[in-house]
Amino acid sequence: MDALATASAAGQRLTRGEERQVVLASTLGTVFEWYDFFIYGSLAVFMSSVLFPPDNPTAAVLASLGALAAGFVIRPIGAVVFGRIGDLVGRKYTFLITIVMMGSSTALIGFLPTYASVGNAAWISLVVLRLIQGLAVGGEYGGAVVYVAEHSRPDRRGLLTGWIQITSSVGLALSIAVIIGTQSLMSDADFKAWGWRVPFIISIVMLAFSIYVRAKLHESPVFARLKAERRLSKSPIKDTFGRWSSLRLVLIALFGATAGMGSTYFTGQFYVMVFMQQVAKIDLQTSYILMAVGLVIGAPSFIFFGWLSDRIGRKWLMMAGLALSALCYRPMFALLLEAGNPQLVAATRSAPVTVHADANSDACKFGLAAALLSTHGDHSKPCVQAKKLLIGSGINFTYAAPMDGQAVAMTVKGATIPGFDPAAYRKALSEAGYPSKADPAKVSSGFIIFLLIVMTIIVAMIYGPVASFLVEVFPANIRYTALSFPYHIGAGIFGGFLPFFATYLSLAVGDVFAGLWYPVVICGVVAVIGSIALPNKPKLETDR
Repeated sequence: MDALATASAAGQRLTRGEERQVVLASTLGTVFEWYDFFIYGSLAVFMSSVLFPPDNPTAAVLASLGALAAGFVIRPIGAVVFGRIGDLVGRKYTFLITIVMMGSSTALIGFLPTYASVGNAAWISLVVLRLIQGLAVGGEYGGAVVYVAEHSRPDRRGLLTGWIQITSSVGLALSIAVIIGTQSLMSDADFKAWGWRVPFIISIVMLAFSIYVRAKLHESPVFARLKAERRLSKSPIKDTFGRWSSLRLVLIALFGATAGMGSTYFTGQFYVMVFMQQVAKIDLQTSYILMAVGLVIGAPSFIFFGWLSDRIGRKWLMMAGLALSALCYRPMFALLLEAGNPQLVAATRSAPVTVHADANSDACKFGLAAALLSTHGDHSKPCVQAKKLLIGSGINFTYAAPMDGQAVAMTVKGATIPGFDPAAYRKALSEAGYPSKADPAKVSSGFIIFLLIVMTIIVAMIYGPVASFLVEVFPANIRYTALSFPYHIGAGIFGGFLPFFATYLSLAVGDVFAGLWYPVVICGVVAVIGSIALPNKPKLETDR
């Protein structure tokens, strides 16, 4: 038995070197999780052209993103399945299984056959791998934070679990570096054809190292003691969801913390990148570099706020972060657009766009959902297509009464284009001063990086302390199960679907900022609930 195992078995405090071993082994999996998420989201458009039917590119992209969403939906199921195993069998073996499943699914995407060679089996295989990956991720995070927390002293619990929280930013920065590095080594045509597979295949190295490190770990001392004392739960799922005392804690954790955490995180760390590319029209490489720099500078705040929560408590740091998210996201994104594409902002002010259509008609309102969700696209509704073109170009619009005999028409700077004619729309917009993309010479990179750092800090105020908070809320014999479920509902459902609902709201309202109401409302409501319901210093100790 090595020093770490001896110290754990004896209930002794770990040395700093032993702490680092525990933290390293636990964080590797969560780095892997976020790396996978970001490379998939970034490369979905390339995968869609190879793995899905080629006759409708828009539908193929939506379908590939749907496979990503399927992985999010199944995460809470994985949380219950692997949480139960972790509470019955042990922390170490459970999150060793999850890293193998998760890492293998990610790597295998790089080897999938094309639609041209095997037909529908290509995209079906992708969906299956995403489901396996999502199922494994459901058990990965809970195992990591529980394992670290159960090895740490109460006065260092926030600090040490903060290292797990920083892995989201590390995973994103790593994915950006790998994608940019791969693209720089080949032509655009080669990257589109097969180069997108490289970031997935490279993850095999990360998987092998993760398995090697985790295989050397020993069981959590808290779980070992519970097992020795025969105090393990015989039915963790029943004890978590079948007893009001435990279920109440799950609901408080979900609606008082993790729902807001997921919304804040995906807005400030993922949707912001989508916003820079699709709304501000900043080129991909520049947006990736700006995001990576902002993350690298801001990432240490996750550890700082984890450490600070050890000193002043977890609750009010998280509530402050949620409140700042609700108050600041809308103005910060406005500043981001101004800094990224000032010509677009100027055109919006000087030449506002009007869409002549009935916003409440089926063709404009309910047809929108079909356009976003249908795997066959929606080319039959010109109103929807006009709105998609405008919002997809980062252009706000207002509604006016429909024109006689026209389902839709657009007016900009005195010129009215009846019906939906994409070429005519783009010509009129260009003549009105709307740019097709951001001018690199006018992108205020320094200010954008500053905004990204601030967003990261706000995210860290919530995300940094939340792991130690969740560990302390739930009793040890059901901790793996009870902790994992609200976390993955918050991150996977409330957070994971943010890009879709944000896009839907922007299209429906005609305002590129309307999608921000999604995180603003959720964060505001969760901040109120959490301020009332969450304990500042939970009475349940991690080793009880």
